[in-house]
Amino acid sequence: MSHTGLSEFDSAVQKTNIWLKDLMELMGWEDRHRAYFALRVVLHALRDHLPVDEVAHLGAQLPMLVRGFYYEGWHPADKPIRERKKEAFLAHIEEQFRDPDVDPEKVARAVFQVLNKHLTPGEVEGVKHCLPGPIRSLWP
Repeated sequence: MSHTGLSEFDSAVQKTNIWLKDLMELMGWEDRHRAYFALRVVLHALRDHLPVDEVAHLGAQLPMLVRGFYYEGWHPADKPIRERKKEAFLAHIEEQFRDPDVDPEKVARAVFQVLNKHLTPGEVEGVKHCLPGPIRSLWP
């Protein structure tokens, strides 16, 4: 049974829910909204550290709904961020997430595990290659 009346939209919702479920399992969460927010915040931090062409390559492999919030608010003119330290990357996640019970490093590692699972190995390697070593070390 179609929820939206369009199979493409139903498929996008289903794929996004699979990603959220994977993240919820990795984090031990039952809150789908919390998982959505974690995925969104980490994808924004990742996106802002990638060159524009790699942002587009990664975006092309994301499910439609995830792709939408991945690009939300993106201003490519001043990207990638030149900050190369893992601590600054994690501070951005912590600042955006605003939940003292959430370890930003654990969240980043869990989102990267979800990406590892659902993206092609070539895309994962392409993304990792573009990241500074300290940030790359967060990938499984």
